[in-house]
Amino acid sequence: MARDQVRATRTSSADPPRTYRPELQGLRAVAAGLVVVYHVWLGRVSGGVDVFFLISGFLVTGQLVRATARGRLDLRALWSRMAKRLLPAAFVVLAATVVAGVLLLPADRWSQTIREVAAAALFVENWQLAADSTDYYAQNDQASVVQHFWSLSIQGQFYLLWPLLVGAVVLLRRSLLRVLLLVFAASFAYSVWLTATDQPLAYFHTATRIWEFAFGGLLALSSFALVRPLRIILGWLGLLGLLLCGLVLQVGSEFPGYLALWPTTCAAAVIVAGATGSRFGVDRWLSGERMRYLGDLSYALYLWHWPVLICYLVVRGQTEAGLLGGVAVISASLVLAAATHLLVEERVRRSGWSARKLTALLLVPVLAAVATWQLTGVREVEARAPATDFAALDGEVCAQTPPHKELVVCFGPVTGTPAKRVVLVGDSHIQQYLAALTPIAQSRNWQLIAMLKGGCPFSTRSERIPGHQGCLQFTEEAATEIVALRPDFVFTLATRNVQVGLTEETPPGFVDRWRQLDAAGIPVVAVRDSPRYGFSVADCVRVHGQDAPRCGAPRAELLAPVPPYAGLDIPENVSFLDFSDRLCPDDYCPPVIGDVQVNFDDNHVSASYMRALSPAVEQALDAVLTPIS
Repeated sequence: MARDQVRATRTSSADPPRTYRPELQGLRAVAAGLVVVYHVWLGRVSGGVDVFFLISGFLVTGQLVRATARGRLDLRALWSRMAKRLLPAAFVVLAATVVAGVLLLPADRWSQTIREVAAAALFVENWQLAADSTDYYAQNDQASVVQHFWSLSIQGQFYLLWPLLVGAVVLLRRSLLRVLLLVFAASFAYSVWLTATDQPLAYFHTATRIWEFAFGGLLALSSFALVRPLRIILGWLGLLGLLLCGLVLQVGSEFPGYLALWPTTCAAAVIVAGATGSRFGVDRWLSGERMRYLGDLSYALYLWHWPVLICYLVVRGQTEAGLLGGVAVISASLVLAAATHLLVEERVRRSGWSARKLTALLLVPVLAAVATWQLTGVREVEARAPATDFAALDGEVCAQTPPHKELVVCFGPVTGTPAKRVVLVGDSHIQQYLAALTPIAQSRNWQLIAMLKGGCPFSTRSERIPGHQGCLQFTEEAATEIVALRPDFVFTLATRNVQVGLTEETPPGFVDRWRQLDAAGIPVVAVRDSPRYGFSVADCVRVHGQDAPRCGAPRAELLAPVPPYAGLDIPENVSFLDFSDRLCPDDYCPPVIGDVQVNFDDNHVSASYMRALSPAVEQALDAVLTPIS
């Protein structure tokens, strides 16, 4: 056997199965390189993970088919080999992440990190993130140091279930090709549907990704008789399409769905092109010694690059790595990947350790470290880190009444007959005004009624996630309930999306809801939205101090002198409040005003500051409510 062929049969650290096609090592290297470069320098998602899924499906299915053809499908031995190739690097990175988290991360990020490290160690990180994607308040967590383990978790689940599927098909004497076609079609259809209705959930859901593995499996079961010139062209087109995918598509906000066909089809084109034997073929470059070595490192590189990037950003107090910082992050990740491959993966591969012993040696210490961190870190978090400062309605009584499915109505306490009933409706930004309105309600015997859903402002459209059925149903149910309750006035947002670049808007859906309430004779008090900074203000203050200019923003970059609703055709029932002067006095939006922290994260005004703002809110309400009364 030639030297390059011997090299090609080496176990890849990017995927458990052995690789008998050297160009796939290079393809893995390209996919891993795209993931790292896009994350570090562009702050985007590349579609490289989808390529990993397809390659895994191709290799594992081929391996299983060959094993069944020989009549020797030993699942225990198969899973044992997979564990030895998958677990060592993963648990080394997780252990290092725990240490780095204790030393480098702000205390208010510990709880999230502990939760996600445990999920990653158990290969359920994708489900943890899927759960968080449906919990708005968890969505406000910042990117964790192990967030990228979601894809490894899906691969781990695949490696556990796929051999069972193939074994069952063989045992029942069914056509594997037909079964994989059915799996592909069902998963792809579900992926398209869920991506359209709830993209954040779809992104991390195992069932929306299975078709990518099935796609690879179908390739493993198929043969293609193409002339060499066509294969050469096909290979280069596939590679070029893969390189362009992350630039053309918004992978993080649009995948998986049908758009994930782009990177997977491109990778399939490279696989179908195969070994052309031509010096002009893409396989010649992908099969080169350096690319195969990078393919060996791709798994460890993927594991290391994300925690290195996040830790770098935390230490530097930045939201982007920049050119030089990116070079440093990628260089450090490559060094760590090479060391992990040489000192961990290769040694374990050559060892005689059983998978059971290996799992015990690796998993137990990581979970023990996480548990210790959880137990000993609670007091530290309470002492050092301000908790999330969301406002709440004290003494509330909440109910979800049929036929409502999304709307929960919370009634605040009141003595006897309230002087006024006030409905706060919308997202978490309007929720924060509960802290300002509660003292007013207590002194005037008003009853506050909250109709709130994170990420869902009061509109006829889903503003944050277009087409999100949960938001659409919530706002429709809220509008119906408000008309039925006939409150004295409704308190809601007048604008949204206040970010650097003067992106603030009053969406047409806001105005449509106001018109709906106008037709019912219900007054609306609409308040201008607060800024979104794109970074954790609290973290910035801890690292750089409250006087650091980088912890705030120039007012002129966030807020136009004239609010966006000023030029619109607004119904007569609407009055506007604007507290921009209180959030951004003079020409600057500071992180702290009067020793009170204004924002507790990247976009929410703290309940503490809202309570301090209560007298100003009361005065502004008196000015607009007099004509209403």
